[in-house]
Amino acid sequence: MSFQSLGLHTRIQQAVDDADYTTPTPVQAKTIPHILNGRDLIGLAQTGTGKTAAFTLPLLSELCQKSHDQESRGARVLIIAPTRELVMQINESIRTYGKYTNLRTVVVIGGASEKHQIEKLESNVDIVIATPGRLMALMEAGHATFGKLTHLVLDEADRMLDMGFMPDIEKITASLPKRRQSLLFSATLPDQVERLAKKALKDPVTIEVGDRSNPAETVEQLLYPVEQHLKAKLLIKLLDDHQLFSVIAFVKTREDADALAKILYNVDIAADAIHGDCSQNHRLRTLKNFKAHKLRVLVATDIAARGLDIQDVTHVINFDFPRQNDDYIHRIGRTGRAGNEGCAITFLTSNDGERLKKLERHIGKTLKKKFVDGFNYNKPAPEPEKGKRSDTRKPRRHSGDRFEKSGRSKAKPKPNKRRRR
Repeated sequence: MSFQSLGLHTRIQQAVDDADYTTPTPVQAKTIPHILNGRDLIGLAQTGTGKTAAFTLPLLSELCQKSHDQESRGARVLIIAPTRELVMQINESIRTYGKYTNLRTVVVIGGASEKHQIEKLESNVDIVIATPGRLMALMEAGHATFGKLTHLVLDEADRMLDMGFMPDIEKITASLPKRRQSLLFSATLPDQVERLAKKALKDPVTIEVGDRSNPAETVEQLLYPVEQHLKAKLLIKLLDDHQLFSVIAFVKTREDADALAKILYNVDIAADAIHGDCSQNHRLRTLKNFKAHKLRVLVATDIAARGLDIQDVTHVINFDFPRQNDDYIHRIGRTGRAGNEGCAITFLTSNDGERLKKLERHIGKTLKKKFVDGFNYNKPAPEPEKGKRSDTRKPRRHSGDRFEKSGRSKAKPKPNKRRRR
């Protein structure tokens, strides 16, 4: 099957040709015909399978098919995604594939100018791409209305559940026009996401690509046993191998992310961190530098485990063992994308044994253990400084690492305008 055979609008097909895409990925080949036929759809696929194009291409094609007068314009497509990064990447995809159209978009996210977003929403854009928190705030204040909506996309639905957004999503979907096409994409299908699908979608076709509980087959998965106090030294040792060219290292907390990035920077390894406390400008600048290979290591909390579409990530390092099995799958999905080979390395301490057993049962395989030649695994932990209590407590849970705040802002209500007589 080729893209030419899918029946996309000529303007969209031209943009696809410009990008040198000829053959759709399995998820694209299976979903695009159903979407073009107007069916509601549940798409179950791991990240890195091309699912963003699986919904942006047919929706752009549909908008091009249905001409709209400038005077009657209004938001016809609403795309909701869990994180700012994912929203920005979806917008970038739409700009790439919609470059030969006059369709207009607005990005609605926290950490960016609320005033600018309100102005764009009131200028009758065609496509709204939003995180749930900021969108809900602007809707409650009367700045975002969707009376002309024809298409809804819920992307990374299981991640939105993990981040506590389900109540907002249910309120938003309940307020939208009933006559619409609805698409839901998710890597997994927990009960609560399935219940949402039953409420928000009508007679959906379900498309499943790959095993929803397993990472991509192109990712080599390895365990490196090491004690907590030696993790940073082991990572530096591993980075002596220049095959670790573009690396994402995942840690538990914001403080850990900043601390590890600083350790690496101090030994002349180009590294930076992203997490919930970073400003939007810092996040965008850091991601841009990493994509341009100005940074070798991106240190991240799980806030970045979903939605990041970065080509050529050679390795993912689980510096801290993931709390949940799904976190493991989504983390290592940052490498081995679009059929490329990748490697995922997980540091395993003596405290991680039970979680490892649960993970291996979940993915249905035993992970191979490796050791680094010449590394001193027996070096004792440093003695705690006098007067300082050894911190054996569990790491503090940060709301920003569980929830993408997405700017649940205090938007001022839209003033009522008096009708002129």
